Amino acid sequence: MAYECQKSTEVSKSIANCVEKSNSNSEHFENSASPLDCYPSKEILSSLSSKQLLCHDVLLNCRRSITDLPPALISEILSCLDPQELGIVSCVSRVLNSLATENSVWKEVYSDRWGLPIVPSPLGAGVSNEKSWKELFVEREYRCKIFLSRYRIDTLHGHTEAVRTVSLLASAKLIFTSGYDMIVRMWDMEDGLYIASSRPLGCTIRAVAADMKLLVAGGTHGFIQGWRAVEGLKHLFDLKGSEVPNTEFRIWEHEGPITSLALDPTRIYSGSWDMSVRIWDRSSLECTKILRHGDWVWSLVPHDTTVASTSGSDVYVWDTNSGTLLTVIHSAHVGNTYSLARSHTGDFIFTGGEDGAMHMFEITGPKPEANVFKVATWMPHSGPVYSLAFEFPWLVSASSDGRLSLVDVRKLLRTNRSSLRKNVSRVTNVDCNNVEPPQRMLHGFGPNLFSVDVGADRIVCGGEEGVVRIWNFSDALERERTARAMRGIRLENRMRRRKLQIEMSSKGGRTDQCSVAAKKNPMHVDRSGVWRSKQGKLKA
Repeated sequence: MAYECQKSTEVSKSIANCVEKSNSNSEHFENSASPLDCYPSKEILSSLSSKQLLCHDVLLNCRRSITDLPPALISEILSCLDPQELGIVSCVSRVLNSLATENSVWKEVYSDRWGLPIVPSPLGAGVSNEKSWKELFVEREYRCKIFLSRYRIDTLHGHTEAVRTVSLLASAKLIFTSGYDMIVRMWDMEDGLYIASSRPLGCTIRAVAADMKLLVAGGTHGFIQGWRAVEGLKHLFDLKGSEVPNTEFRIWEHEGPITSLALDPTRIYSGSWDMSVRIWDRSSLECTKILRHGDWVWSLVPHDTTVASTSGSDVYVWDTNSGTLLTVIHSAHVGNTYSLARSHTGDFIFTGGEDGAMHMFEITGPKPEANVFKVATWMPHSGPVYSLAFEFPWLVSASSDGRLSLVDVRKLLRTNRSSLRKNVSRVTNVDCNNVEPPQRMLHGFGPNLFSVDVGADRIVCGGEEGVVRIWNFSDALERERTARAMRGIRLENRMRRRKLQIEMSSKGGRTDQCSVAAKKNPMHVDRSGVWRSKQGKLKA
């Protein structure tokens, strides 16, 4: 948006006129003060003519601050700052504080990191829907730090064979799992209790995806099994199909096993070993686009009007509206590129491959001419990386070596959000081969961890052992909240004691004055018991 301040334009014109008229009186100003002096003496003001006083008033009006700009323009400027800078600006004045705490600014900051929540309460139970976006951001940012704290491991038993896929629906507090036993199971995220399971679907299930309205599972026979959410049902989906009819469906078109699934508000995305990615309309369940690849498709992640997919060792980025290929990352890994994750802004892609490496790429530039840059590389695993999950700022990986790695990517991103509106790189100058190692490694499991997901203070993983493990960090969050509350109480008590001390010192001001007078006129006593002042006079 373009803004023009009419007053500023009039002031600049008046300054030009006043400077021309003041040339004739330059000698008078030389002896008194500079023409740009904003605080001249009374003698100078009395000797100035009315025209010169007008010029002086115009010059005084030029001393303006950013708060004199239109509020809409100030909000546009503040939207280019990061959260830390917004906090600093809000301490300058009341006007900037009100503008820096606007919901629109913090809503954009929140969505850049975690995306807009699906439900009004994105942080789970106990969070008020009336909170501002700034309060939601501070709470979510605080929760991101607990992944370096203590945790509790919950183990879910029920599958009879290896678990190939897990999906965490944090907004509904549900976990969906499936694998070689051909059954989709639903679990309660809070208690870790089994809720329901589907009938055997006839083949291995390698992919599961869910949101608040739809649950889909992909089988090795090439079909997509789906369940629509049932209104009024506590756990959303009727997996057994016994309570509400016509909520289950199955669609066919793939000619090979389905390896990956994803959902957005209007589409279903499926990738298969038939070397294609298919895009389906959610309402009609018809295939609208087919994206052909040159090798097996292992993983895919959509964002807005684009979808990223891995095929063989390459990574592709497609435009979902036109079906055109935007860019290709050739030979991203030595061997197959098994796993893929993406930031909520869609600018960063994370890949994991058969070589045990993890790469971070940045996509810049307009859609027809998108450019890709490698940002960082990690080698935390000794085996293939089968699965990746990302929730700002944590990148979580699961590998065949039986370990999970947690990488904080916050330091790799430029904090200034002004470049977010431009098609330029937002990455600091770092050596992609010389970055910090993962901040945490989780050990102690069997080999071949096939799938991982992260969200709501939890990390969920499944593997060849046939069990599902949940790393629960919510206890650490409660401990941190208690510690923060205790620090607040201590600070409040300290401020109360300081206030009482100030009140006591103000009441005892007269006593202090007497003590000062005593120091100025000290009294001395000789051996005869007679008190004498400093001047030598006797005191009674």
